[in-house]
Amino acid sequence: MNIKSVADFIDEHEIEIALKQASRADRFMVRDCVEKALSMAGLTLRETAVLMHADGELREEMYEAARAVKHGIYGSRVVLFAPLYISNLCTNECSYCALRNENKEVRRRWFSQEEIAEQTRILIEQGYKRVMLVAGEAYPKNDFQYVLDSIATIYATKSGNGEIRRVHANVAPPTVEQFYALREANLGVYQCFQESYHRPTYAAVHKSGKKADFDWRATVMHRAMASGIGDVGMGVLYGLYDWRWETLALLQHIRELERTFGVGSHTISVPRMEPAVGSAVAAKPTHAVSDDDFLKIVALLRLAVPYTGLVMSTREPAELRRKGLGLGVSQMSAGSHTDPGNYSEHEIDHDAGKLEAGDHRPLNEIVREVADLGFVPSFCTACYRVGRTGANFKNMASHPHVMSRNCDTNALTTLLEYLCDHSAGDTKVAGLHMIDMQLEKMPPTQKAFVTAMLERIKRGERDVFV
Repeated sequence: MNIKSVADFIDEHEIEIALKQASRADRFMVRDCVEKALSMAGLTLRETAVLMHADGELREEMYEAARAVKHGIYGSRVVLFAPLYISNLCTNECSYCALRNENKEVRRRWFSQEEIAEQTRILIEQGYKRVMLVAGEAYPKNDFQYVLDSIATIYATKSGNGEIRRVHANVAPPTVEQFYALREANLGVYQCFQESYHRPTYAAVHKSGKKADFDWRATVMHRAMASGIGDVGMGVLYGLYDWRWETLALLQHIRELERTFGVGSHTISVPRMEPAVGSAVAAKPTHAVSDDDFLKIVALLRLAVPYTGLVMSTREPAELRRKGLGLGVSQMSAGSHTDPGNYSEHEIDHDAGKLEAGDHRPLNEIVREVADLGFVPSFCTACYRVGRTGANFKNMASHPHVMSRNCDTNALTTLLEYLCDHSAGDTKVAGLHMIDMQLEKMPPTQKAFVTAMLERIKRGERDVFV
């Protein structure tokens, strides 16, 4: 396959036209787009741009549609995971980032394999089953093998009944050959954020280093998918440029992947720029996104690309994360530390250059709250291990009864496993109540099947899934 090297799929003229035409949209056009979104067929650029103008009563109608679409595809499930930062080495000069090469306020660190095993063990003992490996865009001795060894270490680490069952990775854009190696290492999702699709903005904030090459970064998902990586995670850094423009460009990128590979992004993350050590740009974003617009972005993405998982990180405050759950978020990090070493350190290392997370609560508290809010905390990793990835996952997601049969079952078995091994008190009560509620909603045959699987967990079996 001829892999793209130029991101000519970002059509700035098309984006400008869509935004201009949408600015003249009336309430009837907005309602037509909301109605179409309820079919779960996705939205065009123009339709998405029209919904950007939904305010007041129309915004609430759009939000109701987002809730309906999310529930229709993902039910009440919310997948929980943790990032594992293994290094903050970087050779890029990105003006918004604390890890930029010339920032002398940051103490550089990287983990040995023994330290990675220690951090992994801590996460396992808290109850995590999936992690997102994150590294600065440089490696010790400039050797990509460091990433592959780190993935192997995470998989090899066990503690009691626990283990990490799937490793995702957010690392510097690899070559095709490196992607083949990641596939052989059993990588789950490859995640990379373009940061900005607006070329002038991108050039202004990425001063030097490999990341300054817009096209190399923007075509990374073509290399990933052509190399057999079934699932990719995308996103922009909201705050660098106008959120409306960036969201439409992100959709153009996803449509390009759909045309070329038959499936788009497995996940979309929605990070907003936050203050970072040694960065004046991050302290005062030129295109700061308000909380109201941020929630609108979540709802728009749920309607525009309905089968894509929406990820919200702990950089957002707890209240906003609660609201996001109701508008389409299907995955959340929890109990996160964004510095190398901080899962085993009591004090936050401000000199390591972390972004200050907004939601500091531990996993156990997040599990309790998610259940209390009426959602099912899930630790499932089954799809990645049985081949329900890429186009196969999208096909399954387009058949809600199949999605429910597999995913509802696995969400409950992994939740019960967490409750048995890692929780007590109010969290365990809330989780068990949620399991009972979900069982009561199931048809008799499915209920009997899931109940039997849950009994296997209670008897001591682990990793029970369909």
